[in-house]
Amino acid sequence: MYDTIKIVISIFLLTLLASCGGDGPVPKPDAQLALNYSSPIYKSLDKSLPYTFEFNEFAFAKANDDKSSSITYPELDAKIYLTYRAVDTNLRQLLIDGQKLSYNHNQMADAISETPFMNTQKSVYGMLYGVEGNAASNVQFYATDSTRHFLTAALYFDREPNYDSILPAVDYIKKDMIKMMESLEWR
Repeated sequence: MYDTIKIVISIFLLTLLASCGGDGPVPKPDAQLALNYSSPIYKSLDKSLPYTFEFNEFAFAKANDDKSSSITYPELDAKIYLTYRAVDTNLRQLLIDGQKLSYNHNQMADAISETPFMNTQKSVYGMLYGVEGNAASNVQFYATDSTRHFLTAALYFDREPNYDSILPAVDYIKKDMIKMMESLEWR
């Protein structure tokens, strides 16, 4: 009987010693999502449109017959839709419509920020809107020279809006949209 107890105790001690060979479980550090977007290289929109601007060569541009255009980011499933209107006696209505574009998303927005833009040398005046939350469009702008040209732009993703998931892409494209406004020239 003592031999059986000695064998059981020996096996128990050997198992105990063998299982204590490391530092134990190590908790993993908090992970951060690593999204690596290419550094933007800008090129000019060389279309026969009444406006031009610089856009990211990571995207591609398409002009339409009605003087509108789009900038598509295929790897981000995103597109910026640009709508052009000639200014006649309708500037007030165009400005109202440009503001409505952002505030129509107010129901799903957590917050809407407005950033005025003015470049007197190029006669470009406008407003950039940032929409936080699960809105259909998170960045828009309008720009005008107040006499002949009016341009609106809105960013959309080809997926259901989930602000937390698309925020890095929104921030990346928002910088490109700011560059569009800064480099915008009327023809």
